[in-house]
Amino acid sequence: MDAAMVDRLADSEGWSLLQSLPPYDEATSLGLQTALRDAGFDADLVAAAMTQSRLRARAVDKFGEFAAGMLFTPDGLEQATRLAVAARHAHRYAAAGVRVVHDLGCGLGADAMAFAGLDLEVRAVDADPTTARIAAVNLRHWPSAEVTCARAEDVRLPAGEGARHIGVWLDPARRVAGVADIRGRTKRVFSLDAISPSWSQVLAFAAEVPATGAKLSPAFPHGSIPRGAEAQWTSWHGEVLECAVWWGPLVQSPGRTAAVCDERSTHVVTEADAAPGSGAPHLGSVADVGEWLHEPDRAVIRAGLTGALVASVDGAEVAPGVGYVSSHSGVEVPWARRFRVVEAMPLSTKHLARWLRDHGHDRVTIKKRGVTLDADVLRRQLKMTGRGRGGSEATLVLTRIGGGQVAIVVTPG
Repeated sequence: MDAAMVDRLADSEGWSLLQSLPPYDEATSLGLQTALRDAGFDADLVAAAMTQSRLRARAVDKFGEFAAGMLFTPDGLEQATRLAVAARHAHRYAAAGVRVVHDLGCGLGADAMAFAGLDLEVRAVDADPTTARIAAVNLRHWPSAEVTCARAEDVRLPAGEGARHIGVWLDPARRVAGVADIRGRTKRVFSLDAISPSWSQVLAFAAEVPATGAKLSPAFPHGSIPRGAEAQWTSWHGEVLECAVWWGPLVQSPGRTAAVCDERSTHVVTEADAAPGSGAPHLGSVADVGEWLHEPDRAVIRAGLTGALVASVDGAEVAPGVGYVSSHSGVEVPWARRFRVVEAMPLSTKHLARWLRDHGHDRVTIKKRGVTLDADVLRRQLKMTGRGRGGSEATLVLTRIGGGQVAIVVTPG
């Protein structure tokens, strides 16, 4: 879809057509397209409207009821900030006294919508003409928001007195324009040197405007966190969505933090919550496994804050960097899963198969971290088919302790 088609969808005929469509159904979409063309609608407009209908159905998960009044592209929807997370971004700027946010690389406008929703003025830019036009449509209800087609690197920010109460938000492109993967999606880049605007340009904006934030990949390296900044890894229902780096008045807890979010609550874990000392304690052998095994949210693991879980349950990480924490405490932690340990043993296929058989298990759920075993291969080796044998299911945690691979049989706690 190009900018001209965006304009056609946004005008009275296109918008009326789009709003009149029933909820998207793949099974009936072809027949509906034929009926609309037979009714006199242009074939290209019908195709574009049907694509938007399909994307809107997908977008409900991220945008809720707002999806019904928005336009999307497939890549833009995939990369767009979930509205609940965008609202958290916006509240940082509002709490810091920012009045005008320059959204440099606004994409479809998800974050800009959240800024405008808090009555902040928004000056948004995107380098792609079609994307910028879509963002303008999505922001049409907020007169204080304006969208321009421009590169972030070319934006001249206010200086002097005009720079008071302004903030900058950057969402650098992490995909290669024009290069698609085998599924037709634009190819991701993972190096900070390859994002656009570049990491050095992001740092330059932060040096120019103290209230700067940037949305980066969850793979953002700990060693690249600027001095005095906050890097926050955010998850939604256990999926790590981003690492946002915050400077100046937007910083709430300097260093590494994790935000564990869902519709009901948000839990923030900081370096101050971690166990004191040079590092969290670790188990020495499988014999040291306690009655409980705790698994922190992935955002906590990405942020390197497993030590906070160690401190919360008075336990020990099973091995450096693995993330699982063993304890004799049944304390519940809202940003971690808790399992009761049934058995812990060195990983031996023969011994494990005999144990499972003796305890009436004929199928397994396998969780693994810190080991390179193929779960499907192990399941076949254990002969855990579960077909017609009337047995029960066991949950296996495969990990390492003291340099050796272990199997821990657990039940949800």
